[in-house]
Amino acid sequence: MTPTSDAPSPAGAGMDEVFRALADPTRRQLLDQLNADNGRTLRELCAGLNMARQSVSKHLAVLEAADLVVTVRRGREKLHYLNAAPINLIADRWIRRYDRSRVDALTDLKHALEATAVPRPSFVYKSYINTTPEELWQALTDPAFTSRYWNLTFDTTWEVGAPITWTNQGVVIADPAQVVLEYDPYRRLAYTWHTFTPELAEKCGWDPELTDQLAAERRSRVAFDLEPVDGMVKLTVVHDDFDPDSRVIDMISDGWPQVISALKTMLEVQG
Repeated sequence: MTPTSDAPSPAGAGMDEVFRALADPTRRQLLDQLNADNGRTLRELCAGLNMARQSVSKHLAVLEAADLVVTVRRGREKLHYLNAAPINLIADRWIRRYDRSRVDALTDLKHALEATAVPRPSFVYKSYINTTPEELWQALTDPAFTSRYWNLTFDTTWEVGAPITWTNQGVVIADPAQVVLEYDPYRRLAYTWHTFTPELAEKCGWDPELTDQLAAERRSRVAFDLEPVDGMVKLTVVHDDFDPDSRVIDMISDGWPQVISALKTMLEVQG
């Protein structure tokens, strides 16, 4: 696997770009809006600001360049999402290294960046990984790799429409509705999410009320887009098709950053 480096990557935004993007109060306000209600259109974001549409677009472009905002097309609309990857990097390299009582100057930054439950029925996460599309694809599909960073495996032919049997923390989850939706090697992978079974609930220690809520929700789906950029791979994860008041999205919003972080570490450091 490809070795990693602590230096900012030319493919992704470095610390300088992130902090420059955050230096402007309007851009911080835009992040606050997305933190409160993720997946907004340009029109919706403009409504919260006393500013011309073109000016808001320029601020969003700066945030996108810093990877603080990710956009996803839905028909004719472009939705904007707060991206947690640079947030986690800032927390790891700066906030967690110091006594929190000594970093009062970062309070506004912390408030602007804290990732909370996503009200919109979608979750978007983007990360740059120092690897190749082939290696990343294998890590997403090969049980020998998924078991290392995700503690689960898939049993499937990976043909579109083929069923997927999940083994999550030793619990086997089989359901005809767990299927492959898209399979374009080294570019795009999509499948429906697993069923919430009583066995999985027992393993995870969920109470009966939560278990019933999870089981009653519509089945969500997840997609992975791989794009080579400057010798790296930009991985965009879009998890969507949730119920409006989904409990599942609360759980995956915390889980995906941990999974992708572990995936990145496996590919870049451990090999």
